[in-house]
Amino acid sequence: MSNHLSIAIKVRESLQADCQNCFGLCCTALNIVASSDFAINKPAGKPCPNLQQNYHCRIHSELRDTGFKGCTVFDCLGAGQQVSQITFKGQDWRQSRAHAEKMFQVFPIMEQLYEMIAYLAEALSYQVDHALYQQLLAQLEELQQLIEHDAATLLALDIIAIRMPVNALLLQTSEQIRLKGKAAKKLNQRGADWMGKNLKGKDLRATDLRGSYLIAANLQNANLQEVDFIGADLRDANLRGADLSTSMFLTQMQINAAQGDRFTKLPSYLKRPAHWH
Repeated sequence: MSNHLSIAIKVRESLQADCQNCFGLCCTALNIVASSDFAINKPAGKPCPNLQQNYHCRIHSELRDTGFKGCTVFDCLGAGQQVSQITFKGQDWRQSRAHAEKMFQVFPIMEQLYEMIAYLAEALSYQVDHALYQQLLAQLEELQQLIEHDAATLLALDIIAIRMPVNALLLQTSEQIRLKGKAAKKLNQRGADWMGKNLKGKDLRATDLRGSYLIAANLQNANLQEVDFIGADLRDANLRGADLSTSMFLTQMQINAAQGDRFTKLPSYLKRPAHWH
């Protein structure tokens, strides 16, 4: 196994949420707006009424049936336990109210850092040129150092400024992988509004679908290899039988929000959602 691939795999495997070592931050720190995904309105910093004293969810096995589908979609990639156990050294926000507000503010920042780390780790798994590989690796190492900082340093970060060079490198990665021998103009569907569109069985290989709207789109049996999915909205998209085995920058949250089956081919680092069965 090549060195760049082993680094990528090691990082990706470490990006797993461990709810047992988190103090219910996704159930408390985030703002929730009542919708088809959430049955209630909940302001940031207020615990969900279903969150118990032991930080377990009272309706965990019934979330989708009780109007909390969005909870089954969410994936912090491990940002929750990083904030709980590393940044705040295991201090429970219920018992350390002085730290509660800062903890709730740090969590969404950490979540974004983890998301960027995941994207960079994936980019490092591809066969890009040496110069780009070195830039990706340097950027990854910088982010891995940032997540170890204290709360005050994390709260002072300019996330937009951090995202800019990361995004530029991910774009270069996407172009190097997708556009080998292909016409870039034909494959550029960035930001496309394909909500509800019937794309059943279509060959969409290497298409740039960054930021596209694919809500309830029919992508059944479509070929989605090398498709760039950064920021694409896949809520209720039909991915049954679709080939996403080599799709680029696809997240667990996007997959969790979509519909699929046992014939859907996923990248190795993503899990088949339980509700697909």
